[in-house]
Amino acid sequence: MASVAIIGAGLIGRSWAIVFARAGWQVRVTDPESRTLENASRLIREGLEELAVHGLVTDPALAAERVAIVQSLADAVSGVDVVQENGPELVDTKRAIFAELDRLCPEHAILASSTSAIVASRFTEELPGRARCLVAHPVNPPHLVPLVELCAAPWTAPQTIERARRIYESIEQVPITVKREVEGFVLNRLQGALLAEAFRLVGEGVVSPQDLDKTLKDGLGLRWSFIGPFETIELNAPGGIADYCKRYTGFYRSLSADPAKPDVWDEENVSRILHAWGAMPSADTLAHRSAWRDRRLAALKAHKQSQPEA
Repeated sequence: MASVAIIGAGLIGRSWAIVFARAGWQVRVTDPESRTLENASRLIREGLEELAVHGLVTDPALAAERVAIVQSLADAVSGVDVVQENGPELVDTKRAIFAELDRLCPEHAILASSTSAIVASRFTEELPGRARCLVAHPVNPPHLVPLVELCAAPWTAPQTIERARRIYESIEQVPITVKREVEGFVLNRLQGALLAEAFRLVGEGVVSPQDLDKTLKDGLGLRWSFIGPFETIELNAPGGIADYCKRYTGFYRSLSADPAKPDVWDEENVSRILHAWGAMPSADTLAHRSAWRDRRLAALKAHKQSQPEA
C-alpha cells in the first residue's frame, strides 16, 4: 500500500492527511510542535467525519485508522513513497527541512513542498537528491479545493513531475504544471492581481468592500467556478477568442495602461480598507465562512456523483 509522510500538522498538513487517507494511502504525520501534533489526530478524524456527512467519504473511521501520528521525522519518512512538506514560508527553514528529508528518505520518494510562493530552486539546489524535489502547491484547504500546482526546479527530473501528476490525480486532486519557476506560481499571481485592483477600488471609494465581495461571490466567482477566463472569452464573442480580442482590446489596453500600483498595500490605504470593512470577524462573516464550507462540500458531492463509473 502506498504511503505518505505529512511534515507539519497545521491546517494544510491535516488537510493533506485527509486527502491521502480517504484515497486509501497509509499516512504518517509529524510536527516539531508537540501541542500541534497532539491535536492532529482528532482534527483529522473530525474532517473525515464532516466529509462523510456529505457522502464524500464512505468509511471515515477506516480512513482515520490509516493515519499515524509519529514523533520523529525519521520515523515519519521511513519507507514512504511521497513526502508532503508544510513548514513555515521561510527559505532557510525549508532548506534545513529538505536537507533532512533528502538524507532520511528512501531514494524513490518524491519530496514535495506545499509552499505558496517560494520556488524550489531556492531550497533544493545543494541536495544530492534534488532531482526528486518539486513544489506541489495546494489551495487551502486541499480536501475541499482540489487544485495542486506542480512546479519543478531547473534540475527536477521530468519523470518526477510525471509521477507526481499521476499520484495527485489518483487521490482525486487536480494537478496543473507550472512550466517554469515564477514566484507565487499561477494561482497566487492571479489572486494577487485581483486583490491589488480590489484594494484600489475600495481604497478610492469606488465600491464598499462588502459589495466588492458580492461582485465576486455572486458574479465573477460563479462564472469562473464553471469555466475559466479563456473559456469565458471564447464563448463571449461569436468568433471566439480572436474575435473577443478584436472587440475589446481597446478597453483592456486602457485598463492595462493604468494598473493598480504597489502603494495599494501601503499603511494609509490598508487603513482605509480596514475602516470600510469594519470590525472583524463579524457574525455575518463567520456565518458566511460556515456557509462556504457547506456549499463547497455540496458542490464536491454533486461533482463526484456526475462522474462516470470507472
